[in-house]
Amino acid sequence: MSKPPSPGKVAETTHASETDRLDPSVWKIASVALFGALLAQLDATIVNVSLSALAANLNSSLSTIQWVTSGYLLALTLVLPLNGWLVDRIGAKVLYLWCFSAFTLCSALCGVAWSASSLIGFRVLQGVSGGLLAPMAQMMIARAAGKHMARVAGYMALPVLLAPVVGPIIAGVILQYASWRWLFLVNLPVGGLALLLVILFLPNDQDETKRRTLDWFGLALLSPGLAMFLYGSGRLDDISGRAVLAGGVAMMGAFLLSAWRKGEDALIDLRLFKGKVFSAAAITQFLSNGGMFAGQMLIPAFLIQACGRAPGETGWMLAPLGVGMMLTNPFMGALTNRFGIRYVSAAGALLTLLATLSMLFLAARGLNLLVLVPALLFRGVGMSGVGLPSLSAAYSSVRRERLPMATTSLNVVQRLGGPTMTTLCATFLTWKLKIPGFSHAVSSAYGWAFLVLSGIHAFAFLATIHLPRRLDDISIRD
Repeated sequence: MSKPPSPGKVAETTHASETDRLDPSVWKIASVALFGALLAQLDATIVNVSLSALAANLNSSLSTIQWVTSGYLLALTLVLPLNGWLVDRIGAKVLYLWCFSAFTLCSALCGVAWSASSLIGFRVLQGVSGGLLAPMAQMMIARAAGKHMARVAGYMALPVLLAPVVGPIIAGVILQYASWRWLFLVNLPVGGLALLLVILFLPNDQDETKRRTLDWFGLALLSPGLAMFLYGSGRLDDISGRAVLAGGVAMMGAFLLSAWRKGEDALIDLRLFKGKVFSAAAITQFLSNGGMFAGQMLIPAFLIQACGRAPGETGWMLAPLGVGMMLTNPFMGALTNRFGIRYVSAAGALLTLLATLSMLFLAARGLNLLVLVPALLFRGVGMSGVGLPSLSAAYSSVRRERLPMATTSLNVVQRLGGPTMTTLCATFLTWKLKIPGFSHAVSSAYGWAFLVLSGIHAFAFLATIHLPRRLDDISIRD
């Protein structure tokens, strides 16, 4: 087990994994770290619901202006593999300051954009600077909270979960009463406040930095490979999209071979996955995150295409999903302490599976709100039960100095899970809809797709039973 920080160091007061008492300073650090994830999520949500207005104001087509979102997301992916190396090299506080400063500056540039092309370019730069905000927030909470991460992250996740709800409201008010430029300029006061809080409350970790050479070859394989995988996954109906996807898979495969040979000198140290706890948590994250995103694609499409509901009405129908997650997150720490990681995660995965199986009933019998509402509510509750405890287990299984690398690895796994499982379900659904005899039975095709989604959640349940029973049972790998 790693040696405890020496007396007098800031880490002693903030790293709570060595004690059962949660230091009050942890909440300050977690609150500051939260600004990054919140601002990135809120910004993406506001822009996503404003694409039509942006296209009209900038005299652009919707197919062009959607790159305001797509370019941003691809840029996020490109810089993600650099997280571990940058934290090791310059420290978390300095990196967070640079990211926030650049993100705020790029928000200002987006606000003064003069064309669709300039806006897209500034959004790509914003994605490069903002791509590390969410994983950095996750890492700093893990560093500060230690084995209390499920408790702290449960509360800290609430504002992030609210962003998709609040974002459209903010966007609507801005577009009705002010210029579209304020969709981006609204970030300036928030970013300024966040920078001040970072300077005041985040501990200085310069003594934990180390000189580590950058794996340029691995970066050249992994970053474009991830971006190509995400881009191609959403364009499988086009032959060029499938070619890009295949290229992305090939590049990521080549990265894995290279990283395995390089060991600790690789961009991502694959030896982390030799640990049973870390690998079980990573598989759980991959499957549960994939099932969550696949469900977010399938369920609204089912309500619109098979049940004939309007998009606006569908949005309200999906509200219980978010409510279930928000109701559960604050209690994750207490539940994990009471029942243990394995039981909470397994119960969450099983509840998600049962809730998803309820969608089979709706596909067979037709829409029934008395079934849909509780199914979505319990699905949200279940997904919350899987995520935070398994993350806590993963971070508790590695030494403190390896947390940046662990954060990068887990975020890459999470980022891959969504498009992989969404592509699987979407491809299967498309195939079923094209089969003769299914064209007039859309609900039946969705029923089969929900069965595939249930299978994903079933495998997630099997992964959770390999998690440790409690945090105290975890031995930290050297």
